[in-house]
Amino acid sequence: MPSAKLEVRSLAMQFSTSGADVAALTPVSFGLSEGSFVSVIGPSGCGKSTLFNIIAGLQPPTGGAVLIDGEDATGTIGRVGYMLQKDLLLPWRTVLDNVVLGMEIKGVSRQRARATALPYLQRYGLGGFEDRYPRELSGGMRQRAALLRTLLLDTDIVLLDEPFGALDAQTRSAMQEWLLQIWADFRKTVVFVTHDVEEAVFLSDEILVMSPRPGRVVDRLTVTLPRPRARSVANSADFISLKERCLAHLGHVTPEMAA
Repeated sequence: MPSAKLEVRSLAMQFSTSGADVAALTPVSFGLSEGSFVSVIGPSGCGKSTLFNIIAGLQPPTGGAVLIDGEDATGTIGRVGYMLQKDLLLPWRTVLDNVVLGMEIKGVSRQRARATALPYLQRYGLGGFEDRYPRELSGGMRQRAALLRTLLLDTDIVLLDEPFGALDAQTRSAMQEWLLQIWADFRKTVVFVTHDVEEAVFLSDEILVMSPRPGRVVDRLTVTLPRPRARSVANSADFISLKERCLAHLGHVTPEMAA
């Protein structure tokens, strides 16, 4: 798939535990177009985090390859941005200096990195907090800072592993809308892991559904809901149909499905 921004080609992963081989991923293949927002859902233990670790170059697969812009990037670190559920902000650095950390690691001077990052803090809801420390921020604001740090690494592909999983429902809803705004501005290719089916449908262009371990892609759903998206879209027939299809794969039955 040479036109794909990111291609996962026949990835497989086995671990040896107590002398026995355990398959985490069976051959997984998919390609993502540039600028797309794709969610990955599946039961716990299906290999979503293992898949992300392989794409990020942190873990070598036992089979297959990761291609970026058609080039083999398997085992290469630094080609994608990667944000975990925990914000991992450094408590001794201010918000601004946490946001610029990735740029500094890449060799950008702190002065230049701060000058680059400050307008983004102003634009995306952290204006006036640049000199605060992580302990002084709410959970949602900490996630904003962590996501800006990831986006400012200047990689075309961003992996987000349940970034809103620890937030309360109201904050999570606000962060979803904020993420869509920032994605529309940055136009990164985003791969987003979540256990929340409604979140996946609301955010995504496509949804990859993974099977129980050993993980493989069992369905690929195209989300044709119009953008920009309002919360009211959750009441539409298309939204409900996509949600029910995802839940059916995950083994859940809603009252609508049982009727």
